[in-house]
Amino acid sequence: MPHGAKTRATVVSGPVVVLVAKRTSWSQRVERDQDPHILDLLRRRDPTVARMEAAHQAHESCMKAVESALQEAGASWTRVTAGQAFSEQGVDLVLSVGGDGTLLAASHQVDRAPILGVNSAPGMSVGFFCGADALSIGALLPRAIGGDLPGVSLNRMEVSRNGAAISRRVLNDALMCHTCPAATSRYIFELGDLTEEQRSSGFWIGPAAGSTAAQRSAGGDILPLDSDELQLVVREPYLPRDGTLHLRRRLITPTETLRVRCKMHDGMLFLDGPAERSTLVLGDVLEFRRSSEPLRLLGLSADRQRP
Repeated sequence: MPHGAKTRATVVSGPVVVLVAKRTSWSQRVERDQDPHILDLLRRRDPTVARMEAAHQAHESCMKAVESALQEAGASWTRVTAGQAFSEQGVDLVLSVGGDGTLLAASHQVDRAPILGVNSAPGMSVGFFCGADALSIGALLPRAIGGDLPGVSLNRMEVSRNGAAISRRVLNDALMCHTCPAATSRYIFELGDLTEEQRSSGFWIGPAAGSTAAQRSAGGDILPLDSDELQLVVREPYLPRDGTLHLRRRLITPTETLRVRCKMHDGMLFLDGPAERSTLVLGDVLEFRRSSEPLRLLGLSADRQRP
């Protein structure tokens, strides 16, 4: 049932918001599962779990600030957990509360509605896509609802397998590789008139929004946020004897489609992180191109500045 309204059927005069909230590791492993291994690590003050409770408390505090701001704005909202499907029909704004992973998960459900990311634990989360936090949401939310908060239109990527679209809403990147990280990834690239067979640890490809993440770590460039190109970056390629690979790192223009033929019996394709994945077999054909469904992200400008 939406918060701030008696039922979904109630006529809503104020703004309608979908609130997508992260489920913290603490809430999953400690509160819900009572995981004995995690509890033992906590008792021993193991450094691997040193920030788990603090991150959870920061997130819960931020959630209170967000819901208070929604009440002040007279909004009706429905709260869903990151990764849960929702409809954007009749929705004025999508709020993502967590970090970049939460926003990426929410963005896969969004076509036309604007989205505002709220970094719920800035001291422990990068939150690149997040234009707000617990301190600023009270001031920024009315502007977001009223259409007065600056934002940027981010190009996304469409990915298909064997002629059928898997997703048209990839915002960060796709990773194709072998299911075993220690195994060699084998594939054939086809781009225009160029065909190149490669062996490597896999490859990253994605739109400009993801160029500061894995693409950059693998040797790619940081692209302007409003760039309409995709960037291909091969991970740890096996170089031929002459040392030449034409498609080791390449920008894919809006009119181009990169076609990839899988030469692995046990391949894997990941879209925007580990949650959305597809298994690949020998002979599968993937295609990557710019999507016709951009994302309207609030609180961030094309020069990567926040208001």
